[in-house]
Amino acid sequence: MFGVGVVFSNDERLIFHIDVNSAYLSWTAVKLLQYGESLIDIREVPSVIGGSEENRHGIILAASIPAKKFGIKTGEPIYAARLKCKNLIVYPPDYNWYVKSSDALFELLSEYSPKIQRYSIDECFMDCTHFKDDYMRMAMRIKMRISQELGFNTNIGISTNKLLAKMASDFKPKNTVHTLFKDEMPLKMCTYKKGSYAAIKNLLPDGNLFMVGRASEAKLHKLNIHTIGELAKFDVNLLISKLDSHGKLIYEYANGRDNSEIRKSNYLEVKGIGNSTTIAYDIENREEALKVLLSLTESVSMRLRENNSLCGLVVVSIKTNEFTYYSHQKPLNNFTDSTNIIFEGIKEAFKEGWRGEKIRQLGVRLTKLCANSYCQATLFDLENTEKQRKLDKTLDALRNKYGKECVIRSTFFHSGVKPLDGGTGSDQYYPMMSSIL
Repeated sequence: MFGVGVVFSNDERLIFHIDVNSAYLSWTAVKLLQYGESLIDIREVPSVIGGSEENRHGIILAASIPAKKFGIKTGEPIYAARLKCKNLIVYPPDYNWYVKSSDALFELLSEYSPKIQRYSIDECFMDCTHFKDDYMRMAMRIKMRISQELGFNTNIGISTNKLLAKMASDFKPKNTVHTLFKDEMPLKMCTYKKGSYAAIKNLLPDGNLFMVGRASEAKLHKLNIHTIGELAKFDVNLLISKLDSHGKLIYEYANGRDNSEIRKSNYLEVKGIGNSTTIAYDIENREEALKVLLSLTESVSMRLRENNSLCGLVVVSIKTNEFTYYSHQKPLNNFTDSTNIIFEGIKEAFKEGWRGEKIRQLGVRLTKLCANSYCQATLFDLENTEKQRKLDKTLDALRNKYGKECVIRSTFFHSGVKPLDGGTGSDQYYPMMSSIL
């Protein structure tokens, strides 16, 4: 078994990266089986998680392995997937259930290490330095418990830093423990070709070296860098001159170096939280657009508070009826989780960014996040800020207990716009974006 027999130095850490296989689909399958809503395991048949086709939300968020065999991919329209597989089964997403499933995973992992970082809704880093003498058996035990007790499968990547552990968890086959120690990189990551590593585009299932996207890859090609080995041996100062600090980062990653600490956290540590909605008709005026944006802001602000986070930057995205996409961002004066304050920023961003075209899709994203233990307000606004936070908390509690529409704003009466759109869990509310890292 790979990795067994590795000798660690005293100062080396041992990091596990736990990654849920096809999280949204797996968690939906578990819920359907547990509550007796389905006699079949949807992971074993052609099935997908996606939005409402009737309301033009028909985008695939996750696909089963049998569905992928038909060529069905995440992000494609459901109508296109149905052309590939006539018997395709479509299930709506349930973000609230996904958060509960993520919490259950975190609680189980907490039995094995006090130092865990929730990297996203379906990924955790865990410091397992105390398992150095028996790490493979412990990893297998953890993976088995997750499968037996929680009902879903995981990949566990193991290495001496977070970068290599995460890359190891991307390896195939799925539902397996993989190691990627530094001396294993040529064998596991790379194919020897004139002394260099494999081509970047062929390195991992997602098509890239970690943190090397399409834009960075194109810039590397202009420097005649086509392999991980070439990147690792390139002049780092020239990389920095062309790609700034990102050049230094990917140079270190190509050499398998990462000294980042595991930041202990028991909340979903994400870089952004967002919702988007495709409107059933094309919007042509500012007033209607703002109602849709308010609806999105209501639901995304609830998710921000559920994540115990504050935001310092808001982003509005617009897709026109001719499928042109653009976005505009607006920094907030202070970090906040207040729906009203966030919406004021959203309105400004839309006012500054919209070019007057007919609108097919609108999106709202909250980013520049921090934990809600930090909340800054001016002395003048302090009392009003606290009142607003208490009001938001009360509304969240009522909506979670009695339903999303138990309390709504008067502006939505007879408007044809859902009071909370792009939402998180019923047949009417769809999370169009997962947690963005």
